[in-house]
Amino acid sequence: MADQQTHTRPTGLAIWLVVAGVIGWWAAFSLTIEKLHVLANPDAIASCDFSVLVQCTANLQSWQGSVFGFPNPLIGLSGWVAPIVVGMAIIARARFARWFWWCFWAGIAFAFGFVIWLISQSIYELHTLCPWCMVTWSVTIPTFYAVTLHLLRAGLFPASERVRDAADRLMAWVPLAAIVSYAIVLLLAQLELNAIVNIWQTLFG
Repeated sequence: MADQQTHTRPTGLAIWLVVAGVIGWWAAFSLTIEKLHVLANPDAIASCDFSVLVQCTANLQSWQGSVFGFPNPLIGLSGWVAPIVVGMAIIARARFARWFWWCFWAGIAFAFGFVIWLISQSIYELHTLCPWCMVTWSVTIPTFYAVTLHLLRAGLFPASERVRDAADRLMAWVPLAAIVSYAIVLLLAQLELNAIVNIWQTLFG
């Protein structure tokens, strides 16, 4: 039974991986262009700088924006290719070994942890909300939930039958879990930065 479930082809997950990968890659590409623009013109204002609160420049120029010694968007440019490739391969009826899924999940888990850390840094240290960063956050969070639940329900992680059944049922709740996660981030930003009022004033003057 475990072997059969290991080789299931989760079409819905595959489609999401492609969609999330494309969105995440485009956000990383846009941030990379902004970083190159700032490097070429230090006094220039990035196109995603809308106010003191909603901007990209502060994030890109901070040490948090190059935590590994190079701009963070370069991680996204390479990393978001993986979900696209995996999603397309599943749609094409490819089957992956258990170790492959573990490696893929490890990459997604790293991205999730990194995003949580970046969210905390943006809100509590930089006091900014980077538009393209938020796009990345918005696709990373549900991707982590979905991939984790898939590995549990497919028996790719050691788990009891009850846990696998629960993971299968919870998969339908991933969108709601993502919305709740967004709401928590917004609440933290509101408490620390009065984000809702500031964003409203940015958009509508």
